[in-house]
Order: sequence, then structure tokens, then C-alpha cells
Amino acid sequence: MPKDLKAEKPHHTGHRDRLRQRFVKGGPDALADYELLELLLFMAIPRKDVKPLAKALLNHFGSFAGVISAPIHGLMDAGLSENAAIGLMSVKASAHRLLKDDLSGKEILSNWTQVMDYAKATMAHEKKEHFRIFFLNKKNEIIADEIQQSGTVDHTPVYPREVMKRALELGATAIILCHNHPSGDPTPSADDIDMTNQIIEAARPFQILVHDHIIVSKSGCNSLRNMDLI
Repeated sequence: MPKDLKAEKPHHTGHRDRLRQRFVKGGPDALADYELLELLLFMAIPRKDVKPLAKALLNHFGSFAGVISAPIHGLMDAGLSENAAIGLMSVKASAHRLLKDDLSGKEILSNWTQVMDYAKATMAHEKKEHFRIFFLNKKNEIIADEIQQSGTVDHTPVYPREVMKRALELGATAIILCHNHPSGDPTPSADDIDMTNQIIEAARPFQILVHDHIIVSKSGCNSLRNMDLI
């Protein structure tokens, strides 16, 4: 190849190769957040220096988790193509699938840390409240993991009768309730406690146990049972 054509090789090509080798040799801990984000963007944007874009995304969404958890329209508004946005969203979906598979076939009460990790990963960065239920069998294994209701930034309507109806349809003998607080504060409200008690009372005639109600936020998780609120 003529020297003048070699000189025209984009400067970021060597950077990409070096970044890949650092990742191969040192794993994800060898890379800063923007560099790991660059690595992901390489696959969707093959011929462009993506370092400025990676840094801009981190600045816009506040953190690596914020970028990966952003909705498609938010990513596209921040400068990504639809293809690149879907690529980043697939990373979140894959991580959630791995965490969910880790819980499959396990006695949940003995793997509580994994339950909390999964709840936080799937719900902590949501912009609206979602009410999730883990339906369990007699062995306390998950038989279904479902979002029952979605609401606004600070409220989700929950109907105990509908919760019981679904539990009976699935043949569940116990449930774990879970919802997120987009505000970032996982402290249960008076309404959260009241709603939990309503579901406990609705479940009692059917001998369905409510093991816990987990509240998730970006700053952490709270368990109503650990707080002695149920």
C-alpha cells in the first residue's frame, strides 16, 4: 500500500485496537467508564472516533448505569442512531437475563442478595413507578416474575383483588412485592405500608404468604420485613 494511503488511516483505529487489548488482558476493571462505553459503541459505529460521544453520554445521563438504562428515545435525543441505541439497550437486557437466570430453580429466601440485586438492576433507573411481583411455589422458587402495574413518577395504582387473582391463576403459594421510587429515596411511604397490609389481608383467606415488599431506588433498596413494617 502506498505511504500516502497509510498516512490517511484514521487515528482512532489504533486507539480501538489498544482499548480492545486492554480489555482482553485486564477485563472491564482495566477500563474507565467512558472507555467501556466506547468499546460498546465500536460495534454500532465502526468508522468514527466515539470517545467524545461516550464522554458526552456519561455527562448527559450522569453515570454508566444511567446510559445503559436510558430509553431508546432518550439515547437518540442524546445523539445516537437507532441502531446504536438498540445496541446499548441490548446490554441492559442481557444483564437482566443473566441475573434472572441465576435465580431460576433456586429457593429464593436463601438467595436474598440475588433477589435484591435483580430488583435493583431491573427497576432502579426507571423514570416511572412500576409494581412488580415475584410469584413463588411451595419450594419458594420463582414461577413468574411480572410487572403488574405501571404508573407515574410517584404513584402506581395497585389492586389487591387483581394481585390475588393472578396468584391463584399461577398456583402461587407465596409472593414477594417490589416497586421502585424514581425519586431516589427508597424509604417506604405510609401509602406503601398501607397497600402492603391490604395485600397481606387479601392473601390470608387463600393461605398465600407475602414474604416481603422491596422498595428500589438508585440509592439502594429497602425491605419492609427487615424494617419490621410487616
